[in-house]
Amino acid sequence: MNQTKYIFVTGGVTSSLGKGIIAASLAKLLQARGYRTTIQKFDPYINVDPGTLNPYEHGECYVTDDGAETDLDLGHYERFLNVPTSQANNVTTGRVYLSVIEKERRGEFLGKTVQVVPHITNEIKERMQLLGNSGDFDIVITEIGGTVGDIESLPYIESVRQLLWELGHENAIVIHLTLIPYLAAAGELKTKPTQHSVKTLMESGIQADILVCRTEHELSDELRQKLALFCNVKREAVIQSIDASTIYDVPNLMLEEGLDKVALKKLNLPEKAAPDLKQWNDFLFKLKNPKHTVNIGLVGKYVELQDSYKSILEAFIHAGAANETKVNIVSVHSEHIDKTNVAEKLKDFDGILVAPGFGERGIEGKIETVRYVRENNVPFFGICLGMQMAVIEYARTVLGYTDANSTEMNSQTSHPVIDLMEEQKTITDKGGTMRLGSWKCNLEPNSLAHKIYGKSQIAERHRHRYEYNSGYRDQLENAGLKASGINPETGLVEIVEIENHPFFIGVQYHPEYKSTVANPHPIFVGFVEAAVKHKAVSN
Repeated sequence: MNQTKYIFVTGGVTSSLGKGIIAASLAKLLQARGYRTTIQKFDPYINVDPGTLNPYEHGECYVTDDGAETDLDLGHYERFLNVPTSQANNVTTGRVYLSVIEKERRGEFLGKTVQVVPHITNEIKERMQLLGNSGDFDIVITEIGGTVGDIESLPYIESVRQLLWELGHENAIVIHLTLIPYLAAAGELKTKPTQHSVKTLMESGIQADILVCRTEHELSDELRQKLALFCNVKREAVIQSIDASTIYDVPNLMLEEGLDKVALKKLNLPEKAAPDLKQWNDFLFKLKNPKHTVNIGLVGKYVELQDSYKSILEAFIHAGAANETKVNIVSVHSEHIDKTNVAEKLKDFDGILVAPGFGERGIEGKIETVRYVRENNVPFFGICLGMQMAVIEYARTVLGYTDANSTEMNSQTSHPVIDLMEEQKTITDKGGTMRLGSWKCNLEPNSLAHKIYGKSQIAERHRHRYEYNSGYRDQLENAGLKASGINPETGLVEIVEIENHPFFIGVQYHPEYKSTVANPHPIFVGFVEAAVKHKAVSN
């Protein structure tokens, strides 16, 4: 097929309706029919990327293999499609304007007045077609962040309008995701907000081709007919998206509604074979029919907002299904843990994960957590800052360096077992300057890490400034904290573990970013397995 086809997904009525999940579900169905499909997200905020945003602001910052700090929706795309994303899959208004301003400074506009139309919209259109022009994809789905009518979204909506006209109607369509609220007092679903949302879109020159309606209750045929009539779409193009028990149900729900068929018909593409969802449905069966249950404590400092640890929570779902185990994640705020209450707070868990994070808030609680699980043989998994806490705890408790710390928390510590990476010491800009993206790691033979991965070299994604201080490596190893994963280029210690413990591993990287439905991450799988065994022994 020569011409890449484009599907644009917009949202109306309210934010957080799940555009990313609908986009990922449609992409999954198209992929399962044999089409090479990818998804990209255009975010209206003016930050260049989410790398400097507090997790409370925007949820977790997701990192790709090529080191892009991106929106957490890219995590959904990878988890559903099992295909890596890149810098090109996430664009923000900040990135667009930065690029246009840099071009203007270089004189590329030949003295012209730089305006939103055509200069900003041209930049957006160019980026919207970047993946399509690569020749790697048959269909590119573009999710437009925010809600139609937002002032920030206007340049994106205008760019979509221009592209629909330039590419032709058989090559580009718009799916509008909207809300059908249920008014309990009246006992009925209301279509008026959706009508207004579609009208707002039409005022920008865009006619929705497909309407996907989020709802808590089934849409009657009469209601669908009314929506089709008032919103100017075909009856078959009114798609119900009812609340699901898990996001992984949504591809099957969209298949039942015929979303993929309607999209292919509008793009003048053959349906090919029926979607092959066998592996997906095997995963769903195991997810919904567990043979075991474990309680995992997630000790972190951003636990009030679920999206702060989105990839970790999803990785546990994948690993739980792989072990045919229901994993109950219980968030524990590290600020609320100290020596006096650690045993009481953690005694009911079958395994403990100490989560990533930045800054000194809640640090002592994480260190106390590590001490408790190490001394009581509870399965432990530390990620990034969680791994660093394991090193600090060991240096303090076992080596006796009571003031051991990271220079991030205490620049004056006499035992900086975690220190700022050498290449980070001259950096003043915070955005996009951490150690980012995929790095190789060699695993020590006969280590827990080697057993988990089943190979000698891995590549994992990073996002950090501080590192294990190799000046303390001999002392820590001699005392029993083994360095079992080493970066072959820098010598940086990536993994620490303790022998003769049911499961104790800390990793400097972020394994959660690479866990997908098709390939659950091996450390999460091993950790859940260890928790199941621990529970059986404890009982």
